[in-house]
Amino acid sequence: MKTGMIGLGAMGIGMASNITKAGYLTGVYNRTTAKAQSLAEELNVTAFAQPEELAANVDIVLICVSADQDVLAMVEAIALTIKPGSIVVDMSTVSSDTAKQAAAILAEKQVAFLDAPVSGGIEGAKNGTLAMMVGGNSAALEQARPVLETMTRCIMHMGATGSGQATKAVNQIMGAGINQAVTEALAFAQAQGLPMDKVIEVISGGASGNWFLQHRGSTMTGGVFAPGFKLALHHKDLKICQRMAKQSGASATLIDMTLADYERLMAEGYGDEDISALYRLKAID
Repeated sequence: MKTGMIGLGAMGIGMASNITKAGYLTGVYNRTTAKAQSLAEELNVTAFAQPEELAANVDIVLICVSADQDVLAMVEAIALTIKPGSIVVDMSTVSSDTAKQAAAILAEKQVAFLDAPVSGGIEGAKNGTLAMMVGGNSAALEQARPVLETMTRCIMHMGATGSGQATKAVNQIMGAGINQAVTEALAFAQAQGLPMDKVIEVISGGASGNWFLQHRGSTMTGGVFAPGFKLALHHKDLKICQRMAKQSGASATLIDMTLADYERLMAEGYGDEDISALYRLKAID
């Protein structure tokens, strides 16, 4: 299965590398041409000049970009040349409505669309251990599965188009809650004068242990916020969650609180830091 990758950000680069190792990647496209050319040379694949050119030369198109309008722009472009029977898999985090709109555009071309957002951050993309939540046709998923398995440790079919993105919204809300809990708890520990390395180790080994504490606890308490998941991107995702909650009548208390905190941090210039930069608002100087 010839596969093309659109979007070579921090996540896309890791994904592309793992697809190449399995022998599926034919070529890549990125709006920043130099980035695409550099990675293509490294992976020994083609750097396509336009998304339309990529779509015409592959069986599976993978998309990993930042925002709803970017996904729709790419889908509209590849719809001009994509072959009937192809599969498009969008791994971006966008709204369920955007996924349904993309699917409708491609259905007119007899092309299957899967909304397949992922969780696991840069580490997961690099190590091929992402969790993927998929909406769309199950037969198309099975056809694409060998390619998707090169990047993931878990692939779960969630239902019809849009259900993958709805599940990712659940993940992003839960991530906000974990961020709030871990940053506040560690700030409390620091205020008590406790040895932070020992706090992180012992709590990680108990019932309150979690991935975020294990992987971000020591860095945040050390004042290091190198991005694994940029705060501004989580803010973008939570705005999607906020709209979805309003539409469905679901509670948005945690979403609203975290958005307010993130907006304060972004105003202070911390939007490109990791989401653990929330610790800046909790810690006592």
